[in-house]
Amino acid sequence: MRASSFIAGRLRFRGNLAMASIAVSFLVMISAVAISSGFKHSIRDGITALTGDIQITRADMDYLGGDKPVPSHLSFEDDLLSVKGVRSISPAVYRAGIVKNGDILSGVLVKGVPGFNNDSTTLGVSIPLRLSEITGLGAGDDLTTYFVGDKMKVRKFHIVEVYRGALQTGSNLLVYADLSDMQRLNEWDEDEVSALEISLDRVSGMEAGRIVSTAGSMLLLSSVEEEQELLATSSTKRYSRLFDWLNLLDFNVLFILGLMTVVAGFNMISGLLILLFRNIATIGTLKTLGMKDRSIASVFLRMSSVLVLKGMLIGNGLALLFCLVQGTTHVLKLNPENYFVSYVPVHVDFVQVLAADAISFVVIMLLLLLPSLFISRIDPATTVRAK
Repeated sequence: MRASSFIAGRLRFRGNLAMASIAVSFLVMISAVAISSGFKHSIRDGITALTGDIQITRADMDYLGGDKPVPSHLSFEDDLLSVKGVRSISPAVYRAGIVKNGDILSGVLVKGVPGFNNDSTTLGVSIPLRLSEITGLGAGDDLTTYFVGDKMKVRKFHIVEVYRGALQTGSNLLVYADLSDMQRLNEWDEDEVSALEISLDRVSGMEAGRIVSTAGSMLLLSSVEEEQELLATSSTKRYSRLFDWLNLLDFNVLFILGLMTVVAGFNMISGLLILLFRNIATIGTLKTLGMKDRSIASVFLRMSSVLVLKGMLIGNGLALLFCLVQGTTHVLKLNPENYFVSYVPVHVDFVQVLAADAISFVVIMLLLLLPSLFISRIDPATTVRAK
């Protein structure tokens, strides 16, 4: 056993206040990382449910008239599915409408998806919770919907489900219906739809951009003339304001991480200085016995590192407990009109958590090198004589 390790094990660092400060700092840091990741996942999942990660449509797609369909299958669909990162390609039919219940009117966007009416319910639909609150309608009720185009069309849908969407905003009133029902509404054949939606695996923004470019190139080089008129658009571009907001959120999280690390570091510096002042005589004795300044500094840095690790573990434990409670109960609510979701979302990415812990620990230990310089200024003759 090295002498520094032995001495560090015998000294006591009464730094409960510093350890509590570190625990609080790591609680805030890990919670901020989890909340930021939660917003990203919730909003991305909500957008994917709305339009997919990539949408193939006509440049002038019409949500009202429904007179400009695209083919439900592409000639190069198998090649596109083989691209790394592409999970699935699904057809969809969109049609804007107006829902009426008594004197209450509300605009909606009805989306036809394959296999919705598996229970053979005629004109069955699933409506968002927000629309249910506006109209007072729920599962089992009829939903009278008016579609405006060249001529007015009315459909009396049957509500089979009320869903809680990931994006709970007043403008996000997406009603799910069966694909075949919406094709009949638009008087389309089975191979005609409004758009093809490509869902991706969890890929980086750069990888998603590469897949969009690949899809666009396939459309441009397609041997089918009708496919050459289609466009591939990413959800990042379509909802650029949302993703800009998420990027700003990332900046805020980085600021919080830096601030909390510095706060924890300076609290540890003050705690270490107090420890050094209390052990000046011990430091002088060790110097008299021939121990070098670097070895003495390692004694106190070892003690400090143990305290930092304890505080970090406590803070991580509290943060994970918070994430567990919030993830299961959604006790902290948000205004969906401002934050796009109705509660504070959390998602624990252990890679991000470990990276935040490691970087913060290294920065704190580097900051602790500053007070250790005080050891070189201690004169053993003076301290031993004073003792």
